[in-house]
Amino acid sequence: MKIPSLFLTLSAVALTAASAFGDTYSFSGSTGGALTFNRPTEPGDLLSDIGTEVPYYLQPFAVTLSGNSDFTLQPVNPSGYDSFLHLYSGAFDSSAPLVNFLAANDDAPGGGEYGSMLTGISLTAGTTYFFVADGFGNSDAGAFNAQISGAGSINPVGVPEPVSGALAGLGVAAMLILRRRNAR
Repeated sequence: MKIPSLFLTLSAVALTAASAFGDTYSFSGSTGGALTFNRPTEPGDLLSDIGTEVPYYLQPFAVTLSGNSDFTLQPVNPSGYDSFLHLYSGAFDSSAPLVNFLAANDDAPGGGEYGSMLTGISLTAGTTYFFVADGFGNSDAGAFNAQISGAGSINPVGVPEPVSGALAGLGVAAMLILRRRNAR
């Protein structure tokens, strides 16, 4: 009987089509009290002379299907801080912010001076990307809402918390002292 195989084929096509329609990943955060970096200008060719120590929030993510994606960043509190959105591919290093730069936006079209938006950015499945929420100037910081929309599923990727060299050194020293005590 051919009906079950036809049903399975149609079901597979329907599931594939449903996942191809895309996904939206929404998240909130705050750049207040965060780490800082000298942000790139919108074209990504120079570092800013205004945003030299801009607080930022980092959201790594990956997509399951290659295709175009859209990004929005909207300040919430204070609502008037001037947000800036940067996108990186493969890695993000705040000490080398021009490396792996993919795109940036300061003012969202139709969204005024304070929101940021990128549209039609081509992403590849299996690559880790970094959504960097920051501000135009050093004092532009606060809470925000953000959204990533694109083909397939959009999955956040965990990043370990940064550990300073001093803290890492103290941890190693404590381990050595404990080993010596246990050896006795």
